[in-house]
Amino acid sequence: MPDVFSALANPTRRGILAELRERPQTVTELVAQFELGRPAVSEHLQVLRAAGLVHDERVGQHRVYHLDAGPLAEASDWLHPFERYWRDRLRGLRAALDEANANPGAPGIPTPKEHE
Repeated sequence: MPDVFSALANPTRRGILAELRERPQTVTELVAQFELGRPAVSEHLQVLRAAGLVHDERVGQHRVYHLDAGPLAEASDWLHPFERYWRDRLRGLRAALDEANANPGAPGIPTPKEHE
């Protein structure tokens, strides 16, 4: 799992995955989508391949890269409890803000002028 998160930590690699989500592409096609040279895109693809997020197939003289979404599902499963945690926390914040709006002068709840 850490390899997947390391791979996803880079915005360019996330962009490459988004491109491959649309359709399989060659390195040349991916280079055209980013302000990077071929060696840099190839390096990002190597990291994504090592994390199991992409695979390539030889088509004539070209390598076509495909998205492998399986590790993304595993990462999503791992993150799901944290999503619930934050959803609960935001629900609590919403309740506190609703209470503050309903009782603007209540003790412990700053009025807009006090907050400035």
